[in-house]
Amino acid sequence: MSAAVTTAGRATRDDTPPAAPSPRRTARRRGWGPTVFALPALVWYGLFMAGPVVAMFVISLNTWASLISPHEFTGLDNYRRMFDDPVFWDALRNTGVQLAVSLPLMIPLAFMLGYYLQLKPPGHRTLRVLCFTPGLLSLSAKAMIFIGMLAPEGGVNGLLDSLGLHGATTPWLADPATALASVILVDVWSGIGYTAVLFAARLASVPDAVYEAAAIDGAGHWRRMWQVAFPVCKGFVGVATMLQFLWTLFNSSATVLMLTKGGPGTSSTTLSYLMYQRAFLQQDVGYSQAVGVLLFALGLVGMVVIRRLIRQNY
Repeated sequence: MSAAVTTAGRATRDDTPPAAPSPRRTARRRGWGPTVFALPALVWYGLFMAGPVVAMFVISLNTWASLISPHEFTGLDNYRRMFDDPVFWDALRNTGVQLAVSLPLMIPLAFMLGYYLQLKPPGHRTLRVLCFTPGLLSLSAKAMIFIGMLAPEGGVNGLLDSLGLHGATTPWLADPATALASVILVDVWSGIGYTAVLFAARLASVPDAVYEAAAIDGAGHWRRMWQVAFPVCKGFVGVATMLQFLWTLFNSSATVLMLTKGGPGTSSTTLSYLMYQRAFLQQDVGYSQAVGVLLFALGLVGMVVIRRLIRQNY
């Protein structure tokens, strides 16, 4: 009798299912898989993204004529020279003006144009191609177009002469009062059509029923654009604004180089062009990287501000 009970008890214990692994051990096993697959990307990011940023900070602490010449650690001397340099303050002011004018002008106009393209008016396919064309042109081609238009004997002054506005003619790229405005004009013209096509692609994903319901409620195109379409894709507008902000802040040096070379004087010198000028023309790499550190900080602050101001709230 006792043997039978013992045998039955042993059988019962043997049939007991194994204990389930702890959640912590399961999570640990699952956590290693994504990490292993992401390791090549993390190594790439560390070498070619984070590495240059760290190198920029290190170089800014050295007096360095060029990357192949000897260097000397001087601490914050490059930053002191930068803040004592009147050219730097002119470049900082010009960059602020450039951002304050181009972004509020480009983003709303691009959004309105993108909304119009999304309505699919007659010839909308051709219009999309025309809007996208500035993005397909090389920078040198765009510079030659605007040099021809803004030269003293160019198309703009010729048009003003034909209209009898002789007093309004000016050498647009050589006049300190209009050189920076000309650079801003080229940046806006280059970016507005490209951004409009992106907005149109995003707005195309909004269901037609949303616009139809707004139209039934009596909303016209203007209200549908700003009170229906804009809130729906507000997050995308914020991303586009950040991208244009970063492009204007970091990459406008090429436009300045092609059109005005920072002149006349420093009237069109921006921070990105000053960085290029110091590094490649004046052989002062340490100073240029100090400007680069400031640009990096401005970029981070600007992205945080834009994200706070323009984000979806539904």
